[in-house]
Amino acid sequence: MRYVLALDQGTTSSRAIVFDEHAHVRGAAQAEFRQIFPEPGWVEHDPEEIWRTQLDCARGALERAGIGATDLAAIGIANQRETAVIWERTSGKPIHNAIVWQDRRTAERCERLVRDGHEELIRTRTGLLVDPYFSGTKVAWLLDHVPGARARAGAGELAFGTIDSWLIWRLSDGQAHVTDVTNASRTLFYNLARGAWDDDLLALFDVPRAVLPTVAPSSGVLAHSSPDALGARVPIAGVAGDQQAALFGQACHSPGIAKNTYGTGCFLLLHCGAERIASRHGLVTTAAAQIGAPEYALEGSVFVAGAVVQWLRDGLRMIRASVDVEALAERVPDSGGVLFVPAFVGLGAPHWDPHARGTIVGLTRGTTEGHIARAALESIAFQSADVLSAMEKDAGIRLTELRVDGGAAANDLLMQFQADLLGVPVVRPRVLETTALGAAYLAGLATGVWGDREQIAAQWHAARTFAPTMSRDEAESRMDRWARAVGRARDWARQ
Repeated sequence: MRYVLALDQGTTSSRAIVFDEHAHVRGAAQAEFRQIFPEPGWVEHDPEEIWRTQLDCARGALERAGIGATDLAAIGIANQRETAVIWERTSGKPIHNAIVWQDRRTAERCERLVRDGHEELIRTRTGLLVDPYFSGTKVAWLLDHVPGARARAGAGELAFGTIDSWLIWRLSDGQAHVTDVTNASRTLFYNLARGAWDDDLLALFDVPRAVLPTVAPSSGVLAHSSPDALGARVPIAGVAGDQQAALFGQACHSPGIAKNTYGTGCFLLLHCGAERIASRHGLVTTAAAQIGAPEYALEGSVFVAGAVVQWLRDGLRMIRASVDVEALAERVPDSGGVLFVPAFVGLGAPHWDPHARGTIVGLTRGTTEGHIARAALESIAFQSADVLSAMEKDAGIRLTELRVDGGAAANDLLMQFQADLLGVPVVRPRVLETTALGAAYLAGLATGVWGDREQIAAQWHAARTFAPTMSRDEAESRMDRWARAVGRARDWARQ
């Protein structure tokens, strides 16, 4: 039996899963880590804490699987994508906390780039919108605000990376500074058409090329782990940003197949094959996991999805555990007219409003915790429906089903409401950990654990299909009310 270790480094937790060659989970471990909020709209992580929790989870997963690192064919990595880290090349010490993808501190700089007429250049070359979500302005902020960082970066003393690069650096004991095309494509520095870093964009953001990692395909041996990390030298052979990893793990290998991951945020991706579709409706064009020739996807990102449930748990203390939200929501037959727009860090696709803020509308004397919980769950489905509508317009197709994964995809109430809003079946697979599975597949393809995509696709199986039951008139009426609620949240925090 051959095994692959998948490291799934997410926004709120680090996970590690050991898969066997039949894609069965043999051992897993997970650990949450701190969310740091220095100022309103700012979100940071401690890179060292990310490394420690990820390493502990990797070791724990191997122990629970009853194997050692010498039994591994490969390691695959999936990661939160736009979170930026800069560290010293000699010591490996970060110069600052990581700035998380949710962070809004560079909103004004992004608006200045648009005012100065750079939006079209950035969009044409990267497929992305000018928004604080992406890494580019985060890197520039770190170089500008950490004393001496800009000079040290120009001298080649510092290294920038998204979380995949940071983990590979630490796993390899500083021997590899590398990323894959999916993570590179989220930086605002990567030219999608050329498949390379873009000197014009680097000059625009004033980021020296010396800090950047080497870009590699998503499947192939990028580095080897140090024996000090896991106990053996193991090939790190698959790397992809978490959402592209989930797209691959869901066997969305051909154009026209879409998936939605319900995690901290929601991320809906449509595989576009070799075609780079330029969005006209607030989505982004991004790289899909690359094995041979480049492949692309359309993506819509919802910034707050499962995080709204965490807020009910940690902020309002309405529930003790995230899984309790479904039972609380089921105490009431509907939301009682309450609509919850969880724009805690602004709105992502298709609105792209960094100044939006969270809003609850429709409260009455009869509103209960159950109504708020139900409105919170429904907000996840409403936001995803907005994205899917934009995606169908961009691609010129009508999807016939939506494949789902992520922690909140286990919530039956949410999945049924999602199917009702969309009017298409929502299909939940047997393995919900498709982000980790996608990373494992990419690593296993490079090391012979799996032979080709067809073998991988044959291992995908549906566990449950949620068929729509709501009338289209009712669904459209609810979407109209949702649009009104979103209007109340727009532009709230602008100075």
